[in-house]
Amino acid sequence: MAVTDHRRLGVAAGAALLTIAVAGCSDLGRNAVGTVSYATERERVVTVSNPLVEGCHRFGPAGAVEVVNNTLVDMILYPNDDCSGDTTTYLATTLTDNIPPDTEPWGSYTLVH
Repeated sequence: MAVTDHRRLGVAAGAALLTIAVAGCSDLGRNAVGTVSYATERERVVTVSNPLVEGCHRFGPAGAVEVVNNTLVDMILYPNDDCSGDTTTYLATTLTDNIPPDTEPWGSYTLVH
């Protein structure tokens, strides 16, 4: 077998292992990498690290008037604390959302996966 054949075999094997590793890791980590920070009406700032990707997440009883998405996935913000309501906002990764004055705070969020 020539040296170039060994290299091709090595590259093919490496690519196959990388594909398996990436596929395996995506199922292992059901957390969004990064932080979600939010501020309440009383200017209390709360930071959640690596939130679960699945499920509905509450902002707490006071809700959120500002949300900073510093995760690697997008979010959907809901007006109610059970991830329901007609008015939602899509918040892409690394962006911030502020509610307008005289608007009810956000109650919950989901992560897009």
